[in-house]
Amino acid sequence: MSDYDDVCVLLPTMDETETVARVVDGFRDAGIDEILVIDGGSTDGTRAVAREAGARVVEQSGRGKGQAVREAVRDHIDAPYVVMADADATYDAADVDAMLDPLFAGEADHVIGNRFADMRPGAMTRLNRIGNRIINAAFRVIHGEGYRDILSGYRAFTRESFLRLHLTADGFGIETEMAVECVKNQVPVAVVPITYRERPGGSATNLHPIRDGGVIFLELYRKAKTNNPLFYFGGVGAVSTAVGALMTAYVLYRWFVFRVSHEVIAIGAVGAAILGIQLLIFGVLADMILSLHREQIARIERAFADRDAEEPEDPDGIGRTTDDD
Repeated sequence: MSDYDDVCVLLPTMDETETVARVVDGFRDAGIDEILVIDGGSTDGTRAVAREAGARVVEQSGRGKGQAVREAVRDHIDAPYVVMADADATYDAADVDAMLDPLFAGEADHVIGNRFADMRPGAMTRLNRIGNRIINAAFRVIHGEGYRDILSGYRAFTRESFLRLHLTADGFGIETEMAVECVKNQVPVAVVPITYRERPGGSATNLHPIRDGGVIFLELYRKAKTNNPLFYFGGVGAVSTAVGALMTAYVLYRWFVFRVSHEVIAIGAVGAAILGIQLLIFGVLADMILSLHREQIARIERAFADRDAEEPEDPDGIGRTTDDD
C-alpha cells in the first residue's frame, strides 16, 4: 500500500503536449498513481499523450483554468488530498513530499509552494518578478496575510477545505481567489519552499502578464468587499475626498489670487468631498459589522465544540430507550 493512496494530482492543461508526459512521469516516480489531467480543449494531442503516460484524462465542460480546477475537484476527484500543479514542467514533482507533509501532520488544510525560495535562472522574467512582488504586497495590505507567493500554481489541499471556498474565477485568477478565500474562511495555510524552473524549450506559456495581472488586481480588490470592507470602500472614499480637497484648493486659489470664480468646479468639489466622506463612514461601519459577524461565528463554533466535549459517551447504549421500554 502506497503512502499516497489518498492523494490525487490535478493537472489543468491547454496545449501542453511538449511537457505533460514528463510531468505525469515525475509524479508517478514520486509514488503517486492517481493523476488527473483535465484538459481545456487542446488541439495539439495533449490528451492522447497524457493517457499514454498513465494519467486519467477528462475534458472540461467550460473554459479557463479556474473553471477546470473547480470542475475537477467537485466532479472528478474523490481522494481526500489533492495536489494541484501546472503541466508545463516548471514545478518539481519531487517537492510533493514537502507539499503534503503539513496536510498529513494536520498542521494545515491548504499548502502553497513558494517559488521564490528556489527560483532558477530564466524561470521568471524581470517584469513578472516585479509584478508578483507587487501583487503579494497588495495581498498582504488588503487581506492581512503574508503567503509570500499567492500566484503559485503548486498547491496541496484537502478536498474538504476546497469545497468550503466560494470560488468563481474562471481564469488565472483562481490562485489569488483561493488565497483570499482561505483568509476569509480561516483555513489553516502553510507555505513551503519549492523549486521553480524555466519552461522547457518548445512549450509556450498561456499567461499574458499585463492582461492577467490586471485581472488579478481586480480580483484582489473585488474580494476585499467581503473580507476587508474598510479598504474596499475606504480606499475609494479617500481618493474621492482627496480629489474634492484638491478641487476646493484650486477654486480658493483662483478666487483669492485672481478673483475668478469657478462655480461648476466648486459644486464638483463639494460633491466629491461628500461622496468620499460617506464612503469612508460606510467602510468603517461595514468593517465593524464584519468584525461582529466574525466574533459571533467564533462564539457559535466554540459553543458547538464545548457541547460536543461535554456530551457523555455511551458506547454500550446505556441510557437509550426503545419502544419496548
